Amino acid sequence: MNRNPLIPFFLIMFFGLVLVFGLSWKGLGDMKEVAKEKEGGAKTEETAAAKPEDIYKQTCVGCHGANYEGGVGPSLKGVGDRLSVDEIKNVIQNGRGNMPAGLVPADKADEMAKWLSKLK
Repeated sequence: MNRNPLIPFFLIMFFGLVLVFGLSWKGLGDMKEVAKEKEGGAKTEETAAAKPEDIYKQTCVGCHGANYEGGVGPSLKGVGDRLSVDEIKNVIQNGRGNMPAGLVPADKADEMAKWLSKLK
């Protein structure tokens, strides 16, 4: 019963290499899909959202809360009393404090600012 101790090592190495090459091959197919999305071939959920409420639920609720009460970010209740529509649009497009710029598509910024200004 004298077995060669290298056989398990080579089996593990063989299966590892098969796994690496198999995943790499799959990644090549995904690369074409990602390139197509970057060229604008496929719309993301964020840009496809039609209503400001939908955009808010996708990008803003994590920081401003489901009921606009705030959390990481400030409360948005009554933001229209504190800021004008143009100021709100500026914050949406350029960010402020810890809020990054560009969370809302540029073509939806006006609509989003008007909607936010009406929140009570």
